[in-house]
Amino acid sequence: MSKIEIRNKMKKKKPTFVRQDAHKKKRLAQNWRKPRGIDSKLRLQLKGKGKIVKPGYKSPKEVRGMNREGLLEVLICNVQDLQKIKEGMIGIVSSTVGARKKIEILKEAKKANIKLANCDDKFIEKTEAAKKEKEEIKKKKEAKKAEKKKQAKAKEEEKKAAEEKKSESSEKKEDKEVTKDEAEKKEKDKLLTKKGALWKLKKR
Repeated sequence: MSKIEIRNKMKKKKPTFVRQDAHKKKRLAQNWRKPRGIDSKLRLQLKGKGKIVKPGYKSPKEVRGMNREGLLEVLICNVQDLQKIKEGMIGIVSSTVGARKKIEILKEAKKANIKLANCDDKFIEKTEAAKKEKEEIKKKKEAKKAEKKKQAKAKEEEKKAAEEKKSESSEKKEDKEVTKDEAEKKEKDKLLTKKGALWKLKKR
């Protein structure tokens, strides 16, 4: 029986370590936190109150840190970290690495025939598809913005045209009024000249 098989057998018997009152309170996560309360039943290890983390639950030293396949896991944060991976090792891309860097790491790993536990070729396809969708959405938004700008410009032009028409009509009205006034003045002048001529004749 190999050490990995022994570890797997041990893990089957190993209890799940959950923090105190995680089943009672929704805000508490199902992870492990050491109980520190004075009256904590879990800390006192009373029967039926759950198991506490102890060194006796450890896996064998030779197999510690290995995955189920018996490969040592190496954390990868950049392309240079791929050089750390040797025989009997497998790479795990850090969760803090962005999509662009992940794709670079994947491509380099493919060239060097290095295995990665949490990344596949499907990831590249998904990211590229997501990128295309984003670009399409961006284009649609830009097209909408351009249409809105066009509509706003057309409205402004219409307003300007209406204002110009109004100003032209008002100018025409003023011109008409001016011409009317001038005509009236001319008629008055004519009448006055006629009256003046008649008065002069009478005087003679």
